[in-house]
Amino acid sequence: MASIKDRSTTIAPPTAVPGASGPVVLATLALRPDPTAVDMAISSCLEAGAPLIVVNAVQIPFYPTTMMVSGLSGMVLPHEDDRVEVRAVADRIAEMGIPVEVVGLFSPRPVKSLVGFVAQRNAALLVFGPLLEKVGKIRMRTATRRLRRDVGCLVWVAPDG
Repeated sequence: MASIKDRSTTIAPPTAVPGASGPVVLATLALRPDPTAVDMAISSCLEAGAPLIVVNAVQIPFYPTTMMVSGLSGMVLPHEDDRVEVRAVADRIAEMGIPVEVVGLFSPRPVKSLVGFVAQRNAALLVFGPLLEKVGKIRMRTATRRLRRDVGCLVWVAPDG
């Protein structure tokens, strides 16, 4: 007859390693992030010990000549994508001691690019929070539907969660 060994005393329970599961991504669509999304991202980073990536996904228009002459930086002007406000949010979060990276995604299909970016960075949580009154309900609904369907991590959407 086989003997049974009790190994519960010899096996240590797994310990949580801060930031081991992946970063938290705070994403917006060429707008400043919703304050509830910022609060959710901050609390998630502090609780998990994870770094934060602030992503500003901007839809670039199809202007081939401008693209050839000035590149991606000339396609969208700084005031058209709230670049200064997004940077101010990231600076405010960095003052709390959370490691922050700011990324601008310029693409003709910003939501599709955001899905690829989240997969590439192996994110643990996507906090999607553009200002609803600026982006519009229909665009927000289609973006949210696509993100929830295609992203392989947890998704939290502001303002309704």
